[in-house]
Amino acid sequence: MVRVKACALNYLDIWERKGIPGVRFPFPHISGSDVAGIIESRGPGVDHVKSGEKTLVNPGLSCMACEYCFQGKDNLCRRYSVLGYFTDGGYAEFVKVPAVNALPYPEGFEFTEAAAIPLVFMTAWHMLVERCRLENGETVLVLGAGSGVGSAAIQIAKLFHARVIATASSEVKLEKAKALGADYVIDHSRQKIRDEVRKITDKRGADIVFEHVGAVTWEESMASLAHHGRLVTCGATTGYDVRVDLRYLFAKQITILGSYMGSKHELLMVLKLVREGLLRPVISDILPLAEAAQAQTLMENRRHFGKVVLAV
Repeated sequence: MVRVKACALNYLDIWERKGIPGVRFPFPHISGSDVAGIIESRGPGVDHVKSGEKTLVNPGLSCMACEYCFQGKDNLCRRYSVLGYFTDGGYAEFVKVPAVNALPYPEGFEFTEAAAIPLVFMTAWHMLVERCRLENGETVLVLGAGSGVGSAAIQIAKLFHARVIATASSEVKLEKAKALGADYVIDHSRQKIRDEVRKITDKRGADIVFEHVGAVTWEESMASLAHHGRLVTCGATTGYDVRVDLRYLFAKQITILGSYMGSKHELLMVLKLVREGLLRPVISDILPLAEAAQAQTLMENRRHFGKVVLAV
């Protein structure tokens, strides 16, 4: 284990804590998943990092002893969790994490920038590249471009020269989505997503729908797919109880894919691309740790574009 003096923490997107069937979160505990800071101390046998070094923490926790962990697919581990979910997380001055989760720091970035990288980019990469096998030139519909994972998805899709259609709820957010690389934007507060996608694609539909909103957008997401399209989802912020018309599913030969976080290898790949300037963290607000409640309110009221970061 290593003890990290946190310098910047990242607030996690509002997620399914409101209720997952069969899952009880052991509250109260400390939230916060992404941490960038300085190694304060290390446990016995830890020699790949030193006290005083800067580090970026991998938020994914696994047993490191099962078949999936040995295969490098640690996010499939049955004991897989995320820092701040079942364990104390980053809303603190000091954070204890397994030594293997202390990654080399991406030099050239402020702590506040580094803390906005791991979870959302690892998640979006796993969804698009590993699960969907995104190919050059495909059309990708990104729901919720103003979220951390949505802003990451736009950038990753553009790396593959995809045609990106992004949705958001305000003109300001839509302009920011365009600045990130979105080719087309849809204001889902006043436009019907499926109709706009049909117009943009000449009635063909999207090859991939990047879904993480849940019940509110599910039917629009399904209806926006092209024949043989793929819908990938990593979240259920607005609810998990959705309807699937099986006739529509098999007639259009659609694939629905679940996705959860990403592997350590995928995070290292993302960090390489960040260092090369091909991906960049998107930060909406930086607040002091003492204002964590205000940070959460910003998220819940959807006033942000990108990540909300807490500075220690």
